[in-house]
Amino acid sequence: MFQFNRPGLIDRSSADQAPNRWDWALLPLILGIVLAIALAASGMARPFSIGSPTEISLSPTYLPYYLARTTLRMLIAMACSLLFTFGFAYVASKYRAAEKIMLPTLDILQSLPILGFQAIAVAPFIALFPGNLLGVECAAIFAIFTSQAWNMAFSLHQSLRTVPSELAEAARIFRLSGWQRFWRLELPYGMPGLLWNMMMSMSGGWFFIVAAEAISVANQDIKLPGIGSYIAVAIEQTNIPAMGWAILAMVCGILLYDQLMFRPLLAWADKFRFEESQSDTAQQSWMLDWLRRSNWVNRFTESMWQQGERSLSWFRRNYDGTSIRARQKPMDPRIERAWDAIIAAAVMIAVWQLIRFIHSEVGWAEVGHVFSLGLATLTRVLLLMVAASLFWVPISVWVGLRPQWAQRVQAWAQLVAAFPANLVFPAAAILILRWHLNPNIWLSPLIVFGTQWYIVFNVVGGASTIPTELRYVADNFGLKGWLRWKRYLLPAVFPSFVTGMITASGGSWNASIVAELVTWGDTKLQAYGVGAYIADMTAKGDFPRIALGMSVMSLFVIVMNRFVWHRLYRRAEEWAR
Repeated sequence: MFQFNRPGLIDRSSADQAPNRWDWALLPLILGIVLAIALAASGMARPFSIGSPTEISLSPTYLPYYLARTTLRMLIAMACSLLFTFGFAYVASKYRAAEKIMLPTLDILQSLPILGFQAIAVAPFIALFPGNLLGVECAAIFAIFTSQAWNMAFSLHQSLRTVPSELAEAARIFRLSGWQRFWRLELPYGMPGLLWNMMMSMSGGWFFIVAAEAISVANQDIKLPGIGSYIAVAIEQTNIPAMGWAILAMVCGILLYDQLMFRPLLAWADKFRFEESQSDTAQQSWMLDWLRRSNWVNRFTESMWQQGERSLSWFRRNYDGTSIRARQKPMDPRIERAWDAIIAAAVMIAVWQLIRFIHSEVGWAEVGHVFSLGLATLTRVLLLMVAASLFWVPISVWVGLRPQWAQRVQAWAQLVAAFPANLVFPAAAILILRWHLNPNIWLSPLIVFGTQWYIVFNVVGGASTIPTELRYVADNFGLKGWLRWKRYLLPAVFPSFVTGMITASGGSWNASIVAELVTWGDTKLQAYGVGAYIADMTAKGDFPRIALGMSVMSLFVIVMNRFVWHRLYRRAEEWAR
C-alpha cells in the first residue's frame, strides 16, 4: 500500500560511523563532479561587451569543457524548473479561480518559441549584468528553462488532480495540513511521472541547446562556450567530423547524468508506487546501492531529513478529518462571478491592445498572411501528433509494463530524444535538394523529431505506475486484444497520454521555428508556415512581426488546448477518480 513514511534515500539502520570502502569509492567521483562544476562555473562570470567576438574552437580537446558548461546550464535550469513546477502545480490544483488564469497562461508560455523568449529577454539580462558574461549566461539558462518547465508543470498538476480519493481521505483523517499533504502524499504520488518528465525536459533542453547558446538577435551574434555553440559553428562551416565529435560528447554527457542522477532517482521513486502488493520488477541502480552503503552519505542525508521533518511541523491542524472545519468550502458564487468578470475584462483589454498594435505596426493584410501560415503549421502538427501517437503509444505501454526493459532503453531514449534536430538538417537538406523534394512536405518530420518523446516518456511513466494487482486482475479476467486496450490499458495511461499530447503539441509548434527554416552552409530551405516566418523575422530583428507571429502561434495553441486537449484532460481526471 502507498506509504506515508518519509521519502528517504537511505536505510536508517546504518550503524557504523567510520568511513567504509563505499565512502572511499565515492570520494573520487564526488570530487570529480565538484571539480567539473567549479571549472564550468568559473567561466560564467568574466568581462564581456556586446559586439566582441567569442571564439568557439572545433578542436575535440575543448569538448569536455564545453560539455561541462552546457550541462551546468541545464542543471541550473532544471532546478529553476522544479521550483516553478512545485509552485504552479500546487496553486493551480488547489484554487479553481487561479487555475482559470494559470492554465491558459501556461498554454501561451509553452507555445512561445525560444527565439521569441530570447528576443525579449536577452537585453534585460545583459543590462542586469553590464560588462559581464553572466547576463548572457542567464539569458541562455532562461531559454533552456523555457524548454524544460512546461511539461513538468503539466505533469505534476495532472498528478495532483488525480490523487485517488482513498488517499485524500486518509490525509484528512490523519489531519495533514496543506504543507504536510503536499510533501507526504501529493508529491510522492506524482514523483514517478515527474521524474520521467524531468528526463524529457533534459532531453528537450538538448534539443534546443543550439538556439539557447548560439544567440542571434537583431543582427547580434553571441556564442557561449558549450556544445550548442560548437554544433552551430560546425553547421556554419559544414564541418561533418566536428559534428560527429559533438554527437559523441552528447552521448557521454547523457550516459553520465543518466547513471549518476536519473537512474538512482527512478529506482528510489519505485517506493511511491500506489499498490497493495510489493512489485517484483523494481528498477535497480548501482549508484543508489553505493549511496545507501556509504556511511558519509547516510549521515549527511539523515541530517537533511531531520531538518525536513522539522519543517513538516510548521503548519499543523488542530482538528481531524471528520470535523466540520475539515470540509472543503466551495467558492462564494458572487466571488466566482466577479473573478470571471475580471478575467473577461482583461481579455477584452488585451484584444483591444492587439487590434491597435496590428493597425499601427503591421497591417491587416500581414495578419491574414500570418494566419494562413498558422493554418499550414497546424495541419502539420495535427497529422504528426496522430501519427506519432499511433506508433509510439503501444510501444510505450509495452515498455512501461516491463521495468526491466525500461531500464535498458532509458538512457538510449534520452539520447534519441536529446538529439538536436540541427544535426539532422544536413541530411535533410542534401536529400531534399538531390531528389528535388517539396520542403513543405519533407521538412515536416523534423517538427516531431524531438517532440514525439513527450508522448513516449509520459506514457511509459504512466504505464510503469499501473498497480501490479490491477495487472493480475486483467490477466485473471482473460482480457486480450482490443478489449484489453479498451477496458484496461487505455484508461490506465489516458491521463499521462493527454499530458504528453498537450506538451508535445506545444513543443511541436515551438519546434516548427527550427524545422520549417533549414540552413546548411549557404543552402536555405523554407517551408510554408508560421515557424519559418518567426525565424526569418527574428534574424532580421523585426520585432513587430516577431510579436505578430508569436501571437498567432499562441492563439492556435490556446484554441487547440482549450477545445481539444483540456477537455480530454478533464475526462482523464474523471476516469482517474
